[in-house]
Amino acid sequence: MTQTSVSTHAWTLMALLGAIWGASFLAIKLGLEELPFLTLVAHRVVWACLILWAYVLIRGLAVPRDRRIWGAFLVMGLLNNVIPFGLMAWGQQFIETGLTSIFNAGTAIFGVLVAAAVFADERLTMRKAIGVLIAFFGVAVAIGLESFQQFDIRSLAQLAVIGGTISYAFAAAWARKTMSHLPPQVSAAGMLTGASVIILPVTILVDGVPQVPTLPQTWAAIIYFGIVGTALAYLLYYRIITLAGSGNAMLVTLLIPPVAILLGALVLGERLAPSAFAGFGLLALGLIVIDGRIFGMLRNR
Repeated sequence: MTQTSVSTHAWTLMALLGAIWGASFLAIKLGLEELPFLTLVAHRVVWACLILWAYVLIRGLAVPRDRRIWGAFLVMGLLNNVIPFGLMAWGQQFIETGLTSIFNAGTAIFGVLVAAAVFADERLTMRKAIGVLIAFFGVAVAIGLESFQQFDIRSLAQLAVIGGTISYAFAAAWARKTMSHLPPQVSAAGMLTGASVIILPVTILVDGVPQVPTLPQTWAAIIYFGIVGTALAYLLYYRIITLAGSGNAMLVTLLIPPVAILLGALVLGERLAPSAFAGFGLLALGLIVIDGRIFGMLRNR
């Protein structure tokens, strides 16, 4: 579902979602000051899961009964929540909030490649291939040459975050293949259920019983990224897809890094290297080329 025009209302919602997801990176960073990363992920998916199921029940949406669908939810929870949330939270312990958000914007790039490999109607055109190459160069620039020359924990953290974006890409393909017939709110609730089933025993095994936070900022972080940054954000994202189409919704990925970079600088005093901004510029250019609408606008002039 792709549309070439976006209403003012849709742009407003996209800006709001970009701000919400951008601030989520700060909330995760603050939560990591007290809690282990797996415990943090467990808090995020469990509370969001409960809220979304409450929404589903209040709306009277049908709850799936087919075991195959619940199996699909389990895989989706692993690919779209457990792996990327875990890798990115672990990575944020060693790299800046803004840099994490820049790498996160590469999700759309890997999504194009995975979709081209899996679906016959998502072939990789010349324009998309050029956009992917530009974006990949942007990721390399954001990582920095020094990371290639001397591999350290920071380098590993950057690769972990990129691994999370690759997992998101496979999750998108899996969702299209197995869950496109379901209401998106039900899919989101089921996905988070699958994620909770996986992350809770892993967290207990590694961290012990999830601890109760003692710092007010940790509680604020959990409430934010669990309720606002996950549950509410998913509902808002699907609303944007309804209004503007999935192609336009991809543009949200370009709105997230500026918010995350600004908050990281204001709250945490983070300062990114010029290469990070240059890398984001190239990544944004790659996404614009993949999107392709700017070329249609130029041809119509």
